[in-house]
Amino acid sequence: MVIPCPVENKIEAGTDRLAEAAVRVGLNVRHGQQVIITAPLEAVPLVRKITKHAYKAGASLVTTFYADDEATLARFSNAAEDTFDTAATWFADGMAAGFREGAARLAITGGNPALLSGQNSDLVSRASRAASVANRPALELITSFAVNWNIVAAATPAWASLVFPGVPETIAVSRLWDAIFSASRINGEDPVADWAVHNDQLHRRADYLNKRRFAALHFAGPGTDLTVGLAEGHLWAGGSSKAKNGILCNPNIPTEEVFTTPHRLQVEGYVRSTKPLSYQGTLIEDIEVRFADGRIVEAHSTKGESVLMRVLDTDEGSRRLGEVALVPHSSPISQSGLLFQNTLFDENAASHIALGQAYSECMTEEGGKTTEALAARGANSSLIHIDWMIGSGEINVTGLDAAGGTVPLMRAGEWVTAV
Repeated sequence: MVIPCPVENKIEAGTDRLAEAAVRVGLNVRHGQQVIITAPLEAVPLVRKITKHAYKAGASLVTTFYADDEATLARFSNAAEDTFDTAATWFADGMAAGFREGAARLAITGGNPALLSGQNSDLVSRASRAASVANRPALELITSFAVNWNIVAAATPAWASLVFPGVPETIAVSRLWDAIFSASRINGEDPVADWAVHNDQLHRRADYLNKRRFAALHFAGPGTDLTVGLAEGHLWAGGSSKAKNGILCNPNIPTEEVFTTPHRLQVEGYVRSTKPLSYQGTLIEDIEVRFADGRIVEAHSTKGESVLMRVLDTDEGSRRLGEVALVPHSSPISQSGLLFQNTLFDENAASHIALGQAYSECMTEEGGKTTEALAARGANSSLIHIDWMIGSGEINVTGLDAAGGTVPLMRAGEWVTAV
């Protein structure tokens, strides 16, 4: 006789609730809609639950594509160096075609953040750039919210071992699932209702900022004196958003941020990261950069600096900002004290900025949303979109209006005004 393990039962129940939240809150799947899922191989149990809930919600077809870490490593160990500028453009074009035909997009994150840490960084950079170029059409559809989309996480052994080093694998995986469930707000009696309350709070915060119409934000604290100008006709967003297909979705589970579009030419000063950035297998620590006329003109880090410089040299837009986001230091993810080494979680532990591509969702219709119009209004364009954290319990954020007035927004990392 096999006796069920309480830990396994807890994970089984939790992943089913997470799957339901991904479908009902994250995607809000509509009857007859197709769903495209990407996931690491280790996430098969969660994928199966999401697939079940998607069909129960009315999906017409669910198609999943899996990534295999071992196959990825096989390329770096065996492929000829002159092949690393090749990407599966045909696959990326197929994904973009699916979105144009109305398919919802669901990504499950959870692959090994350190997978490529021991590989040739030049080859990693070349492969990443090739993939970014190939995926640009699909990325533009996502960043413009052409369809409803969502990202959730699955605990995997390799990831869990990084978050909880020195802990036996089964215990580490269980702890990571617990952290994912807590951050994803699925532990209550009714996660769908809990998310409605959370979304309402984020919407009210975004509405407050939209009414104030600040021209810029000023960040101040240890190693930081940064003014981020905001794009003309910028919009603050947070929580659920309505895609262009009319479906209200939650792009990220979890999420604690409100965010908007900076002006790519109007960022001045210097800033220091408050958490390490995990990027393609490298942990980039203690980032310090200086902006002039919106562009990073000096950059340093105590670890991973060569990788940071390759990121900054991706294209013309990679040294400019595409997003600025505010997150209170009291965020549940911040208070967990964990470094997830996964942007979906770490960006929701602290206020942050993102290098690269802007979200056109965070721009008003007035003035136009063509590529040229968005650029003229200050929105950035790039092959990358990489968030890194600049907020903490020591950072103050002040809103600057067009007339030079100042309004305190955050003090010691917490909101000044209730909404």
